[in-house]
Amino acid sequence: MAQRGVQLEKFSCSICLDLLKDPVTIPCGHSYCMNCIKIFWDGEDQRRIHSCPQCRKTFRQRPALEKNILLAELVEHLKKTGLQAAPADHCYAGPEDVTCDVCTGRTMKAVKSCLVCLTSYCENHLQPHYDVTGLKKHKLVDPSKDLQQNICPHHDEVMKIFCRTDQQCICCLCSMDEHKGHETVPAAAERTEKQKELQVSQQQIQQRIQDQEKDLKLLQQEVKAINVSADKTLEDSEKIFTELIHLIQKRSSDVKQQIRSQQETEVSRVKDLQKKLEQEITELKRKDAELKQLSNTEDHNQFLHNYPSLSALSESTHSSSINIRPLRYFEDVTAAVSELRDKLQDILRDTWTNISLTITEVEFLLSEPERKTRAVFLKYSQEITLDPNTANMKLLLYENRKVTSIDQQQFYPDHPERFTDYKQVLSRESLTGRCYWEVEWRGKVHVAVSYKNIRRDGWSEECSFGFNDRSWSLSCDTTCHTFYHNRVETPVPGPVSSRIGMFLDHRAGILSFYRVSRTMTLLQRVQTTFTQPLHAGIWLSVGGSSAEFIKLKKSELF
Repeated sequence: MAQRGVQLEKFSCSICLDLLKDPVTIPCGHSYCMNCIKIFWDGEDQRRIHSCPQCRKTFRQRPALEKNILLAELVEHLKKTGLQAAPADHCYAGPEDVTCDVCTGRTMKAVKSCLVCLTSYCENHLQPHYDVTGLKKHKLVDPSKDLQQNICPHHDEVMKIFCRTDQQCICCLCSMDEHKGHETVPAAAERTEKQKELQVSQQQIQQRIQDQEKDLKLLQQEVKAINVSADKTLEDSEKIFTELIHLIQKRSSDVKQQIRSQQETEVSRVKDLQKKLEQEITELKRKDAELKQLSNTEDHNQFLHNYPSLSALSESTHSSSINIRPLRYFEDVTAAVSELRDKLQDILRDTWTNISLTITEVEFLLSEPERKTRAVFLKYSQEITLDPNTANMKLLLYENRKVTSIDQQQFYPDHPERFTDYKQVLSRESLTGRCYWEVEWRGKVHVAVSYKNIRRDGWSEECSFGFNDRSWSLSCDTTCHTFYHNRVETPVPGPVSSRIGMFLDHRAGILSFYRVSRTMTLLQRVQTTFTQPLHAGIWLSVGGSSAEFIKLKKSELF
C-alpha cells in the first residue's frame, strides 16, 4: 500500500493533486496536467514572466506545451491497475485546518509553516525546503494560522526583536524608530526567560492540584463522619424519647427535624466546598494544559503574543490545607436529651432552648472558613444606606451612610416612620437571605437590627432597639459591649472593638456580631426564627456619638 502511494505521488499533478491528465513536461523537468499549467500561466500573463509552481524557475517566454506521450501511457496504466485517481480526502483542508498557501483549486492541508517565508505548505509544496540548499536553513514549525502576527504592521518586516519597555514584539526598523532607546532583546532570548517563568507557574499549579486533591479526600471523609455522627445521635435520641413518648412526643419530633435540618445544612456546606474544589482543580488542570501547549509552541512570537493572557496565575479561592481535628458532632444533643428524660417538665420549660442551640452550634470543619474568615463574609457584603425618613430630628446624616448625634434639631419633613424621641435611624434596605455589613462607631452606640413595624413615637421601650421583641442590639461604648433583646441584658466579654461586623442568615435564623479583624472574633450570636425582613439600625444614646456603615468590596482585603 505504501509503494502504491509513492507511485501515485510521482504521477500526480502538484497543482490539482490528481493523477496527471494530458501530462506535459515544462523545460525545468516538472510535469503537470496541460489544463492546470495553462490556467496557472494565464494568471501570470500580466507580469510577463512565467514560472514553475514547484521549483519557481522562471521563463522569459511562455513555453510551448506538448503532451508527454510516455507519461500519459504510464498514468493510463496506473488507472487500469486500480489505483485511486486522487489522494484520500483526509489530505484536503477542512474549515478548521491550516491550508497550503501554494495550492490552487482545491487546497491541501498544510503540514508545516515557514517562519522565514511566512507561508504554510502541504507535503508536496514543502519538498523544496528539504531539497534546496537555501531553503533548508528556514525555520519550519507546525502549521499556524497566525503567521501574519509575525509581520510588523508599520514596516512589513518580520518581528524578531522583543521590546521589554513596551512588552511587545517589534522589527528592526521599529527599534530604530518609535522604540529607539528602549530595552530590547532578541525574541528568542525573551522566550527563554519567559519559559523559565512558565515552568515555575506550572510547578505551582501542579502543587496546588496535589494539595487540593488531598483536601478533597479530607472533605469526603468529613461528609461520612457527619452522617455517621448524625445517624448515631438520632438512634440514641429515639431510644430516650420512646420512654417519654406520652409527655414529650412533640419535642421528639422537633429534635428530629432540627438534627436532620442541621445535618443537611452542614453536609451541604461540605459538598459546596467539594464542588468548588473540584471546579478549581478542573480549572487548574485546564490551565496546566494551556500552559503546556504554550510551552511547546515553537513560534517565539506566537508564544510571546499568547504568554500575557495565559501565564498569570490567579490566587486560589481555597485555603491551602484543611486540618481535620477530633470534633463532637451531635453527641452533646444526646446528653441534653438524656437530661430531658430525667427532669421532664422542668427541662421542657427551661432547657429546651439549650437543646435547640446545641444542635445549631455543632462546630464542623467548614465552620472555620465560613464563619471566622473575613474574606468569606465579604462574599455576602450588603450595601447599607440610611433612610432619612426614619431619622430622629437630632441626627445628622452624611451621604446616608454616616450618622452623628447633635444638639441642634434638623428640619426634616414630617413622616410617619420617623423616630420622634429616641435618636435612632433605620436602613432603607430590607435584609433577607445571607447578608454581611460593618459599622465603625465612636462614643456610645447601639448597633442593631429591627423589624420595620417597630414603634416610632414616644419614650416607650417598644420604640428602643433591643428592649422589645422586634429588635436586637449590641451596645458599644469605650469600656464594654452589651447585648440586648426583649429587655434582657447580656454582657459580652472581651476587649472593645471600634468596628463591628454583622452577619445575618435570615432563613437559618442566625444573627451574629463580630469584632472585625483578619480573623473574625464572635461577640454574640442569636438563634431564633425571623418572621419578617429585617432592617439595620443605629441608636446614638450620647451626644457627639457617631456611626458609619462601611462601603465594602467583595474582594476587599483587610
